[in-house]
Amino acid sequence: MTVKVALIALTVLCLAYPSASGGPACEEAVERVRNGTAAATGDFRPLVELREAILLTLGFGLFAGLVAYVFNLVRKYVYHDQDDLDTAFDAGGQVSVGLTATTIVSQWTWAATLLQSCTVASKFGISGPFWYAAGASVQIIVFAILSVELKMKAPGAKTYLQVIKARFGAKAHIVYCVFALLTNVLVTTMLMLGGIASMTSLVNGLTTEMAAICLAAVIGTYTLIGGLGATFYVSYFNTALIFAVLITILWKVYSDGGSVQQNPLGDVRTVYDLLTCSSGPAGNQEQSYLTFFSTGGLMFGVINIIGNFGAVFCDQSYWQSTVAARPLEGVWGFISGGLTWFAIPFSMATTVGLAYVALGTVNGEALLSAEDVDKGLVAPVVVHRLMGHAGLVAPVVVHRLMGHAGQVIVVLMILMAVMSTGSAEIIAVTSIIVYDILKDYVCIFRKNLSDSACTLCGKRRARIFRQADKCQCKPVANCKLCKEEAAKGEKLTQEYWLYSCPTHGAYRNYLNLLLSRKNWYIVVVTAATVPLVLVADSVGLNLGWLYLFMGVLIGAAVIPIGMALFWARTTAAGMIAGATVGSALALVCWLAVAATLPGGLMGGNFIKNTGDQLSMIVGNLVSILSGGAVCAMVSLGGSFRVPTQELEEEWEKTRSLDNPLKPWGPTYQSAYKMESANKLNDRPTFAEVRRYCRKPRITALAAGIGISLVLVILWPAGMLAVGVMNGDQFQHWVNVSQSWAYIAAAFLIAVPLVQEIVSVRRQYVTNKSAVDCANEDPVEEEDNKTVGISYIEETSPNPQQPAVDGLKDAEGPGQDSDAQVLVKKNAPQEVGDGRCLEDVL
Repeated sequence: MTVKVALIALTVLCLAYPSASGGPACEEAVERVRNGTAAATGDFRPLVELREAILLTLGFGLFAGLVAYVFNLVRKYVYHDQDDLDTAFDAGGQVSVGLTATTIVSQWTWAATLLQSCTVASKFGISGPFWYAAGASVQIIVFAILSVELKMKAPGAKTYLQVIKARFGAKAHIVYCVFALLTNVLVTTMLMLGGIASMTSLVNGLTTEMAAICLAAVIGTYTLIGGLGATFYVSYFNTALIFAVLITILWKVYSDGGSVQQNPLGDVRTVYDLLTCSSGPAGNQEQSYLTFFSTGGLMFGVINIIGNFGAVFCDQSYWQSTVAARPLEGVWGFISGGLTWFAIPFSMATTVGLAYVALGTVNGEALLSAEDVDKGLVAPVVVHRLMGHAGLVAPVVVHRLMGHAGQVIVVLMILMAVMSTGSAEIIAVTSIIVYDILKDYVCIFRKNLSDSACTLCGKRRARIFRQADKCQCKPVANCKLCKEEAAKGEKLTQEYWLYSCPTHGAYRNYLNLLLSRKNWYIVVVTAATVPLVLVADSVGLNLGWLYLFMGVLIGAAVIPIGMALFWARTTAAGMIAGATVGSALALVCWLAVAATLPGGLMGGNFIKNTGDQLSMIVGNLVSILSGGAVCAMVSLGGSFRVPTQELEEEWEKTRSLDNPLKPWGPTYQSAYKMESANKLNDRPTFAEVRRYCRKPRITALAAGIGISLVLVILWPAGMLAVGVMNGDQFQHWVNVSQSWAYIAAAFLIAVPLVQEIVSVRRQYVTNKSAVDCANEDPVEEEDNKTVGISYIEETSPNPQQPAVDGLKDAEGPGQDSDAQVLVKKNAPQEVGDGRCLEDVL
């Protein structure tokens, strides 16, 4: 981070105090390039054959599946993770800084990151790439603050929606489930449709239907094999390939000193000369592409900053990365992830977007019409052979500079972006379905369970005066029967194991039931992306419009989500009012401003006027600000008279989110050397957890606020002293973009690999030491006993039945608990019952 801040400071100094330089006259520069150029730019056509694209997709699909399988082997045989529900969604909870950063970069690199950033550069000049990168990096860096708050106040939560339900109840929970799923639908639509549109423009004979099916099959396969953990490993390779392609393009545009006949650019000076001969937008100073004084670029930056907060804060996939890492590792993962992701749109757009303008100058006319640049569609007048396929600025430029090889690497780059982000969205939607819909409303383990009650028996765990009403369940770590059943269950490969422990057995069976259904939900969610993409394509959805509109629709939920983790006085009424009223006000203001523009909302002007920058900036601002204001006012009105002592108990609701079979308390005590614990629930006190999280919290606050101020205020303010860049200033600017890309690539390729190798080796040595100690002090094995119930394995004529009588429902004696009903329903009818898992379900 220090190196990158130094780069920023050096850039501002170099640009503010330039050396005098000049360039050849426009006519001479353009004529020189034209005379050496053999091929025209209007001959763009898809050069990648269909068989090449299919082999590329299937090849990386098989590779991703292999990586997912290897991940499972590592977690099972090195880390000895259990194949349970929580592991499928938290990857063991020990993910390193490097892998967290790599995954964040991979998830946040949509097809739009690669494609729309170049479009913005072609419209606004050098300010476009910066505002795209800065406007979408600050959310990731600021999210580090929420990351440590979640690990401090709800260590056992798997989704941020669980926190909302624990604090505010079912109504608020349902509202935010809608916002979360809506975010995932919008993100999935944009990344899939954008990627497929670009791929069909580059692959000869590839249809939208075929591309959607192939991508869904590839993404679903490796996600199904490895769960969340596999996405971390696969994301590493995806990110490495994206940066490899990015650096190749950087070299081709600015450093390739080859023949001008093949590449009319090739160095910074040529690009600069051609840009000085190009006429930029009217909102730019001197109508130049080489200035930060751009009203259009600034307005886009504001919209980008506001709108992307909703895309990050409301998207469960980013909260998953928080859940999968320790507090300090998660904070540094998000900070480094945001800074390294900055390099992708900044470097890509500074290179490809400006190259598009320069090539247009060489060509004598823009390669795409202004309308089609906004839509992301290749102009049929210029590219007459494309026969209606979709395309974008980046594919046209890379095709012009690199031909067939250029189209192949763009297909590869987009494929990596769609695969990584798509798998993260599928896991996010599946986790919401399992933890927030299935567990809470469809397949409930125990109904009417109070906050302080034990999930296993329904009795209270704290502040009990009658001993009979107090939970007596012993920890699963001390349960001998559970250990025996778990050991025997690991040896069974193709059968449904029904646990019989009277304390923990019913809940184990319940989680296994959810785990088995999890795989089906991954398949269903993956398959649902195909019709979603086809419907969006058939209605001609404008990706640029949808990208900006997303902030209007979901931005109102951003500040309330933050308040749910920061402010104890936040109420359920405030959460609901903030999200719903804020969204309604934003939509009204957005439409009202659009209606005042020429043409109004009728006569085919709806998309044009609602997509206008003024309409979008008003809608986005009203959404995020009104949502926070309404939530704060309603919450303050409802909790103004609540005493401070009662407010302090608010966080105990979120700390109660836990899996009794894998409680977070002992994990925090052993991993973070916490000694204090509440004997009633075996958890560290909130004061001790907060004390441990003090360092990560300060780091997150300092980095989140400091870096955001640098990127959004200080750096742009420093650029005001530059005006229109001259040749040396532009050289400095290009050097910074390239250096940032090189540093980010080195970090994301080297650090995760080294950290993972060191971690695996350390765990291997630990395991070996434990085995050696066990061999030196052997323990006599107990007599073999039949424990549990197997549906395939032969058992004795009188198999041990699941003990459920000890589970008393909190509602009163004589009533079966939900756990008892579940066990009795799934218990085998007779010995040797050969029903498979599907029959049981």
